[in-house]
Amino acid sequence: MSRMTPFSSPLLLGFDAMEKTLERLAKSGDSYPPYNIERLSGADGKAERLRITLAVAGFAETDLDVTTEENQLVVRGRQNDDTEREFLHRGIAARQFQRCFVLADGMRVIAAELKNGLLSIDLDRPESERLVRKINISVKD
Repeated sequence: MSRMTPFSSPLLLGFDAMEKTLERLAKSGDSYPPYNIERLSGADGKAERLRITLAVAGFAETDLDVTTEENQLVVRGRQNDDTEREFLHRGIAARQFQRCFVLADGMRVIAAELKNGLLSIDLDRPESERLVRKINISVKD
């Protein structure tokens, strides 16, 4: 029996990668680090800007890595376990994480800033021009 998916319509062509991305997102259940996503009004009032803020207390700038890979924003954090210290109680673990955000076509990362344990990543989507292209029809005898 075949499975019906949102993209199984014959009118939706080339959305296989998006369907796989949605399936992967549905399976991911990790909630660390916590994050906010907010919409910011642009300077001109039109351009859409977004800010992703992740709570990364205890991570230094050198412990964090922000990259874009194809249509994904990937934030990685790596803390080294300090073996020189002797803990009587250890409630704060040196954690590693990877958080991925799927970006729509045309989304750009403007800047990333670490302040007071919060990593803020600003994104925007420039207004795209509406592209209409005439396709010539050839006639074969």
